Amino acid sequence: MADNEGLRLRHWNDKAIVGLALMALCSGFGQFGAVAALGDVAKSFGQVAHGGTPIQQAGLSGTELGVGLAVLRLASIGGLPLSGLADRVGRRVTLIGTCVFGLAFTVTAAASPGYWWFVVIFAFGRPLLSATNALAQVGAAEETASRDRAKAVALVAAGYGVGSGLTAVIHGLAKSSLGFRGVFVLAVVPLVGVFFIRRWLVEPDRFTVAAAAGDHSVPVFGAVGPAFRSRLLVVTGLVFAVSVITGPANSFIFVYAQNVLGLSGAVTAAMVVVAGVFGLVGLLAGRWLADHVGRRPTGAASMVAMAVSGVFTYSGSHVALLIGYELGVFAASTFAPAAGAFANELFPTSVRASVAGWNIAASVLGAVLGLLAFGAIAQVGTRFDGLRAATVTFIPALAATVLFLKLPETKGREPEDLWPSPM
Repeated sequence: MADNEGLRLRHWNDKAIVGLALMALCSGFGQFGAVAALGDVAKSFGQVAHGGTPIQQAGLSGTELGVGLAVLRLASIGGLPLSGLADRVGRRVTLIGTCVFGLAFTVTAAASPGYWWFVVIFAFGRPLLSATNALAQVGAAEETASRDRAKAVALVAAGYGVGSGLTAVIHGLAKSSLGFRGVFVLAVVPLVGVFFIRRWLVEPDRFTVAAAAGDHSVPVFGAVGPAFRSRLLVVTGLVFAVSVITGPANSFIFVYAQNVLGLSGAVTAAMVVVAGVFGLVGLLAGRWLADHVGRRPTGAASMVAMAVSGVFTYSGSHVALLIGYELGVFAASTFAPAAGAFANELFPTSVRASVAGWNIAASVLGAVLGLLAFGAIAQVGTRFDGLRAATVTFIPALAATVLFLKLPETKGREPEDLWPSPM
């Protein structure tokens, strides 16, 4: 498929795009393990008081859990220089390297002798896997034309979702036999898989042309030229706000379900399986809305839906948890194709991976703020007040939706239309 002045661009279901989706799957499997197994980790390394309060039954306090998760999130800032490296040496080699080493650290975390050891070891792999997912989306955006871009980004998001879901399902069904250590050891499977997937990965023509033109950012930490910085601030502001919501909403969900509300592993696994259906429908809806309604309105509406569903999820009942979680997955999945295409279309090829790195950093800082706030607010004496924590943490972040108005709509447009200078 040739288009855009001789560039070789691909359909969304080309094997090169499928390869990127599989890399995202590997990243999701490795990265989501800490969240899915958090309840088991807390009970293994904490002191469980059987028959006590929900916080005592969790093994570790909400503050300890929040700080540990915040450290893991904060470590992802290392994804900034790692993603930026792809603007210098290429997308493919950086993508393979980050995924391999990230999964290797995930496997190593299985041998953790204590909670903080676990946090530190897992934190080494977190930035590598964050960069993997970011670069998979960059590749999907660069290798496709406008009519296929949202579909390709949706496919990559689906890959990440499947990988994350597999971790949660496996832990939910087999935690009594595998434990969290067994789940992390299983990361060796996608680690081996990368050596087969890499054969499908290619260097995007957009990057090859930009590299030949010599239009590079200078080799410094996260370099993005002055011409792009005002737009970068707006985009990272949105990413920060979204992560204030999704950070705690996603990270606390399994410890809340299993340790606070007492859901069994089987019910939790079923919840995740059903969420896969909601996620698929959300991705399809998000792709259609992004291409027909626009990137901006789809992103803004989905962001509101994520916050509202998050508050409902933590409102205190089993029914609210199960329904709210599914609606939250649907909202986040609807957001992903529009936001992923939007963020990559707004910048030229020469800085696109560096921008993805800054988005990782903004996501990390937003998630850390959300996790610390949620964890501190939720712990009221010996009671876990998820409703108050979600309301105070999620709703104020919605003020950032006005930032969408500061960005141009990119539906139906190529990056070269927005930045006509060298790609």
